[in-house]
Amino acid sequence: MTEEQLSSYHPTLPPTTEEDRFSWLRLLRSRKVGPATFRRLLREHGSAQNALAALPEMARAAGIEGYEICPPGVIEAELKAAKATNAQLLCLGSADFPDALNDLSDAPPMLWAIGDISLLRKPCIAMVGARNCSSLGARMARGLATDLGKQGYVVVSGLARGIDTSAHMAALETGTVAVMAGGVDVIYPAENTDLAGDIAQSGLRVSEQPMGVTPQARHFPRRNRIISGLAQAVVVVEAAAKSGSLITARDALDQGREVLAVPGHPFDARAAGCNLLIRDGASLVRSAEDVIEALPQQQADLFEAHLPEVPVEPAPSGAALHDEILSRLGPSPIAEDQLIRDIAATAGEIAPALVDLELDGRIQRQPGGLLSLTA
Repeated sequence: MTEEQLSSYHPTLPPTTEEDRFSWLRLLRSRKVGPATFRRLLREHGSAQNALAALPEMARAAGIEGYEICPPGVIEAELKAAKATNAQLLCLGSADFPDALNDLSDAPPMLWAIGDISLLRKPCIAMVGARNCSSLGARMARGLATDLGKQGYVVVSGLARGIDTSAHMAALETGTVAVMAGGVDVIYPAENTDLAGDIAQSGLRVSEQPMGVTPQARHFPRRNRIISGLAQAVVVVEAAAKSGSLITARDALDQGREVLAVPGHPFDARAAGCNLLIRDGASLVRSAEDVIEALPQQQADLFEAHLPEVPVEPAPSGAALHDEILSRLGPSPIAEDQLIRDIAATAGEIAPALVDLELDGRIQRQPGGLLSLTA
């Protein structure tokens, strides 16, 4: 029987006092102690205090000289920072820790949370995708998030730009959870500062990282397992053939979650990952109804939904407007008026830019007033 299987037979008991929580944090923040090692140490030593006392000798036996456990001052500073931002500490096995993560062998022992933790008790759907998403991709993410929210699902994503941002914004009124790669108090990217504030007010932000930690590249794959772990299913809206979104999809499969994908044009690199997932067996998504039908023990409810007005940034101009148009278009044609709405520009502002790009051969007009990138 593997260590992961053994851990399922011996569930971790949550800390019951402030001293216990302090020791849990100190143990987890000590060098070379990750989620799996944390659980093993608790099983072997019975408590975090006992594990902390045993760590230096264990390190020496492993050939690590000069090993020191995490200083108490580091934990005191983290707790002070958490209090300043009204962050709550959710511990594995406790009543407020998300049930969806309890059965994962690599579940984070603790999560910092800012916002409404009751959202973790509701059914969740994760939505992930490209940071440089197309206009069609962003519109699809908004539509899915809005409709899933109306059906009672909380939308989980990673607060990245692109698809994540569109999904969070559309689900603000119905419930959304942002799983962050750095500290729960460190907003990345900075352009999502206002959105993160809105989520803290009406949704929830969570992170396993210490307070104040700036996200590094290695943090994002670890973050992704929590996104998929919280959800009943993961919907990939747009993703390149090699992207972090596909890491989330693999995590979901390993965790026994459903994986679904929105198909895209074969010529659009942003859809290559989604098309690969569908080829390999992921459910194809056209609407929120498709997502609900794919969930275990769920019956689809037919419904009509009206897309809400979503806040947008001020319209760019000049070269920035050209870049924005190109980033919004793909091989699949979209209507010019839809492009104008997505960019929040007027027809008078966007028309000259479209002419310039058309003369440069970078975009082309299709029958019916549709626009696309030049193949």
